[in-house]
Amino acid sequence: MLTLPKIVEREARPYIYLPFTVRMDEMQRPANEGFPRLFGHIADHGLEPAGPAFYNYRRIDMADTLDVEAGIALQTPSPSPGEIRTGILPAGRYVTMTWHGHPDKLMDVTTLLVGWSRLTETHFDVEQRADGDHFACRLELYETDPHDVPDMNEWVTILEFKLKS
Repeated sequence: MLTLPKIVEREARPYIYLPFTVRMDEMQRPANEGFPRLFGHIADHGLEPAGPAFYNYRRIDMADTLDVEAGIALQTPSPSPGEIRTGILPAGRYVTMTWHGHPDKLMDVTTLLVGWSRLTETHFDVEQRADGDHFACRLELYETDPHDVPDMNEWVTILEFKLKS
């Protein structure tokens, strides 16, 4: 099941993240390596998440590599010890769409959202460069905890892409 795209206003949000440069066939690496470390950091520092774990696609070159952040928004800013970095998800207008189903369909769902944006002339906050498309904020939020819901066909994922001002 898929919801129709809608535009929402977001406040700036502090977050922690680990950056990864991966090929498409390595997309599990940020989840497998990044999320456990981020949740450990949250537990070690008594922090409060402000939403689910996510990927933030910073740079995409489908023929080569992607720069992806494994991240978690927080209620308050965090210290940044070691490799874990801190940042601010930018305030602004975002287009959002929710997918209920297996994550292997997310590329198709993203293609639908990109098509909708072109059809409606709703422009993402993205800069095209020689090494790929650089996004201000392009989130894939993982609403479902795999430990609670092992059937991937029942997972919920929200796409949330920042729009140009």
